[in-house]
Amino acid sequence: MKKLIIQSVLLSLIAISCLDTSKKELLQSQMPSEIDEESLYRPNYHFTPKVGWMNDPNGMFYYNGYYHLFFQHYPDGNKWGPMHWGHAITTDLVHWKEMPIALYPDEKGYIFSGSTVIDFENKSGLGKDGQTPIVAFFTYHNPKLEKTESTELQTQGMAYSVDEGITWTKFENNPVVNNPGIRDFRDPKVSWDEASDQFVMTLAAGQKIMFYGSKNLKEWSFLSDFGDGVGNHGGVWECPDLFPIKVEGTEDTKYVLLVSINPGGPNGGSATQYFIGDFVGGKFIIDAKLAGKLPSDHNYWVDFGKDNYAGVTWSNASLKDGAKLFIGWMSNWQYANEVPTQKWRSASTIPRELRLIDLGDDYRLTFQPTKNIKEFYAAKLKKEVLKVDEKAVKVFDSKNIPLTSTKLSFTLKEAKNSSFITELRNEVGDTLKFGFDHLNQTFFIDRSLAGKTEFSNEFSSKKSIAPRISNNEDLKVTALLDKTSLELFYDDGTTVMTEIFFLNQPFSELWMKSKKGQINLNSIEVHELKIN
Repeated sequence: MKKLIIQSVLLSLIAISCLDTSKKELLQSQMPSEIDEESLYRPNYHFTPKVGWMNDPNGMFYYNGYYHLFFQHYPDGNKWGPMHWGHAITTDLVHWKEMPIALYPDEKGYIFSGSTVIDFENKSGLGKDGQTPIVAFFTYHNPKLEKTESTELQTQGMAYSVDEGITWTKFENNPVVNNPGIRDFRDPKVSWDEASDQFVMTLAAGQKIMFYGSKNLKEWSFLSDFGDGVGNHGGVWECPDLFPIKVEGTEDTKYVLLVSINPGGPNGGSATQYFIGDFVGGKFIIDAKLAGKLPSDHNYWVDFGKDNYAGVTWSNASLKDGAKLFIGWMSNWQYANEVPTQKWRSASTIPRELRLIDLGDDYRLTFQPTKNIKEFYAAKLKKEVLKVDEKAVKVFDSKNIPLTSTKLSFTLKEAKNSSFITELRNEVGDTLKFGFDHLNQTFFIDRSLAGKTEFSNEFSSKKSIAPRISNNEDLKVTALLDKTSLELFYDDGTTVMTEIFFLNQPFSELWMKSKKGQINLNSIEVHELKIN
């Protein structure tokens, strides 16, 4: 009934208007009330804080059945402000419980991004009477020094918990790593490195990565740096992550180095690049297969969409097959402070399974949504084969399955000779398009007509493009749709695209067509994700 009333009011406004203002422009001028904001924009199965601002995920660990997510948080406003560590927990990576704030700013500064490590052997000595300490590392950011030319505004602090991450005590001798004279010096990712028998801290320092080593988590020594002349340097390097991982289907192990950068992303603004190599003698060395393949315009990106940034992996959470568990911030610094939500801002991506594959002459990361979402499948639609041509055909609508909590999958046969376009539509003209162009071997997302866009000139000025990396004859597509986000996993996650949108009304139909000639779509499955 509420939906019908809103539509009636909007139609009346259009009817009495003596201007040539389009229905679209009128709809975009209407800011939702708080109630409408919750129903329209609060995600069904992506984490978002109850109130306030959120950006980078950080400090994640798994222990005793709980996945802990910490995140950059300003609880007193919906734009970036004095940073805290927010905290949420889950047992299934889908249902989240927001916890009390873990770390507050203090006289040394704001609490920027970082990590946690479970000190199983109590090498730090911070655990008493058999307690296992969980040790957090974060960047102190001094807002007073930020206004000066000082290079001392960022240092690395430490805190610890002996009650499985519920409460935290800041280390009395902070900072544990002082600034060596680099203004942007932040986001420590700490892990135990079995090969070198020490803890390794991976730090972003301007446009390079610096590595430090420690035996006890309290005293750190510089090991090496990485980054000169390799990778994208269009912006500041941030939120690094270093970890070993087995190459899929082999016993070989390589090291992955994730580095977020802002700006410099493949479609503008924020994004996360990656490097594959070895960590030997405290140094990261790019694998020979990637040597020369990582100029500034390379295509080694975690996600080619505009809205997956600062992602890192969970500590102590490798899957049975050796895959790592990853999550990112689902926004972009180009417009994150201006998106049309008022009570809260930003969400996280779905937790993703990260793997490393060997393509013969190359290594690539692949990402797939956590398999746990299968536990929440409800209504299902399936078509073995769908033949489509240049005339769009409606595949299904929200009368069958709601398009606000949905997983879609299908296979495009003979992808080297076939192109497809998918259109998500609603009753007021909002349209989101995504698909594949076989001539250029590229994917795309076009959100220029997908609801509210006027809040930023950068939000939808051009469609996003991503290369097809796989050479497989057929193309597998998985799409996760929530109220305000689309996550696309192509070719078993070899190419990924994530983008957000802010509709005037939920999508109600999904249409598909080819770019030229008839194509075959096989094994189409649509699942409702019943989360509540």
